[in-house]
Amino acid sequence: MNEQNQKENQAEKLTDFGFSKVKETDKEKQVKAVFDQVAPKYDLMNDVLSFGMHRLWKQYAIDRAEIRSGMKVLDIAGGTGDMSLLVQKKLSGTGEVWLSDINHEMLKIGDERLKNAGYHSYVLTCDAEYLPFPDGYFDVLIVSFGLRNMTHKDRALKEMQRVLKPGGRLMVLEFSKPNALMRPFYDFYSFKVMPFLSAKIAGHSENYRYLAESIRMHPDQKTLAKIMREAGFDKVEWKNLTFGITALHIGYKN
Repeated sequence: MNEQNQKENQAEKLTDFGFSKVKETDKEKQVKAVFDQVAPKYDLMNDVLSFGMHRLWKQYAIDRAEIRSGMKVLDIAGGTGDMSLLVQKKLSGTGEVWLSDINHEMLKIGDERLKNAGYHSYVLTCDAEYLPFPDGYFDVLIVSFGLRNMTHKDRALKEMQRVLKPGGRLMVLEFSKPNALMRPFYDFYSFKVMPFLSAKIAGHSENYRYLAESIRMHPDQKTLAKIMREAGFDKVEWKNLTFGITALHIGYKN
């Protein structure tokens, strides 16, 4: 069954879009629309809303990826390319870096960023559920704050497992469930402060409300680890960052 037929068969199924329910076939369009609008100020808003912490989280993920010269690395849902840039610095001009996303507006920014830094990367618009690569092509896969926006996380993870080489690793950096003491403060910040700041700086408070809601609908640390194992990953582990606001999951392919 080809991709189009699969999507047609899913037409009436519902899935989460933040706290709302939408048709599965509509979610991708709506996610694209959100990121089309936030793309111009996406990096600025990441710095403001996370107090710069996202840079530390991403660097930690890159360091744990153990990227070495000559490796092939796929940055999935890589958007504006900040993770791809960190990968390129590790590779020092060797190997291959592929920056992929479903959102063309985000990729345009990422492509320009990488070129301005003097790096050649492959930039590709594609759906993570249908990766256009042969089996066992990549040494490392990275998904940074993108998995929660995917309609079928299990299907996307199976595709990631397919294109990973035996012995390769998947790095999933994503917002997660903070500890109980942090949760009330985090909820207040997410649903009161974030929309206010987003409206003032980017003019898109509703889009950032969706992003806050999508975090709440994302599986917690233990559940995501289970989904990764069911997708075929071995030795799945995770590390909570900043009281569990973010978690880094790592899975390996035998």
